[in-house]
Amino acid sequence: MALWGGRFTSGPDEAVFALSRSIDFDWRLAPYDLRSSLAHLSVLENAKLVSTKDGALIRAALKQLQQEVSEGQFFPDPSDEDVHSALERGLTLKLGSLGGSLRAGRSRNDQVATDLRLFAIDHMLHIAEQVTALQGALLEKAHEYVDASAPGFTHLQHAQPVSFGHELAKHAHALNRDVDRIRDWHGRTNFSPLGAGALAGSSLLLDPEGSASNLGFSGAIANSIDAVSDRDFVAEALFILAMIGSHLSRMGEEWCLWASTEFGWAKIDDAFATGSSIMPQKKNPDIAELARGKAGRLIGNLTAVLSMLKGLPFAYNRDLQEDKEPLFDSLDTLSLVLPAFAGMVLTTTFDRAKMAASAPTGFSLATEIADYLVRAGIPFAQAHEAAGKCVHACESAGIELHELSDSELKEIHPALDSNVREVLSVDGALASRTTFGGTAPSNVRIQIAALESNISNRAAWIASESQRFSGMMGA
Repeated sequence: MALWGGRFTSGPDEAVFALSRSIDFDWRLAPYDLRSSLAHLSVLENAKLVSTKDGALIRAALKQLQQEVSEGQFFPDPSDEDVHSALERGLTLKLGSLGGSLRAGRSRNDQVATDLRLFAIDHMLHIAEQVTALQGALLEKAHEYVDASAPGFTHLQHAQPVSFGHELAKHAHALNRDVDRIRDWHGRTNFSPLGAGALAGSSLLLDPEGSASNLGFSGAIANSIDAVSDRDFVAEALFILAMIGSHLSRMGEEWCLWASTEFGWAKIDDAFATGSSIMPQKKNPDIAELARGKAGRLIGNLTAVLSMLKGLPFAYNRDLQEDKEPLFDSLDTLSLVLPAFAGMVLTTTFDRAKMAASAPTGFSLATEIADYLVRAGIPFAQAHEAAGKCVHACESAGIELHELSDSELKEIHPALDSNVREVLSVDGALASRTTFGGTAPSNVRIQIAALESNISNRAAWIASESQRFSGMMGA
């Protein structure tokens, strides 16, 4: 049923209705629309715009409709334009013309803005919960491999040896920023547009702040025009989701490299890999590849919404109908990727011996020579030059740094005595990196413990807010 048309002499052309119709995707907002309708009903009753008797009938019908929607007993009809018209049709089937009473003081403009905020908050909290689960998986592996050495990389070239636990934990730190972004986003998003009407508020004695409190928001949006036209919260959510996707993509790339024959570090569990339809020997890191691939989709959804928003004048424009599908798609995409990725992380095993054997190769201990000379009072520029000459000598002889003889070291620089061999080991290099945030295993354990405490605090907030939100939705 259409929620407009009094000034029109005919209904919309079939092609126009097909273009305008959003029920195919916005039906997902039905539980949130019904909840906001209950809040609006309370305001209308308090303002004596709906009688106590009629209010009781409407409330009972709304709650019955909530149950029917939840159980799949009430669903859209081909004639429904959007979620709002479908649910009003459901009310009028139960109440007759009384079912249209809720339209007083409310427009689809503030209605959909409210519904979408509620939907976004609910689902972003779920994403935050999944991200913390992935952090937990990463830190469990970081604990397991904190004493395992591996080459660290810059430019995909061996750089310096690192604790492999340190390498794994870096991703948990990146995801921690994502959870922080969700929490910050929640603080900005948790305000209600309900009561703004089409754009100018209402001449009826409504109570936007009362509606906001009823729905669990922190308050009402202060400007009614901004209330119906703001989609910053959609764009910002899409940025956060794209950033999570980018972090997953980086992790996926590393897992693909580690699982390759050339690296041979990672063994992905059979449950989180696939084979080939023609090559029986293949074991492919599909979860990692899909995570890497879907990052482009998440970035594309953000770009689509920013492009749609950039030129919108004044208050509500129908362009804003394009805000939902990208948001729904990004949330759905990450809801699929995150648990699969966490499972892959938890069940992957790493070859300590191969990583350790690779750690000193590529002259990754050259910096240790430079630092040794600096501690002996040599200016770093000269120390760097001497370490570079050590590398050149090794390249010419086809050997590694620790294989240089005492006389060869002394010839390169007189301060390179036999004591330099104490730092020309992976274990020595790792143990020496004790600066804050450094890769010494003792440091990494402290970093992991601090991050676990941080994650625990965020998880407590997520659980508390999710419980509060669930209670509000069931009110």
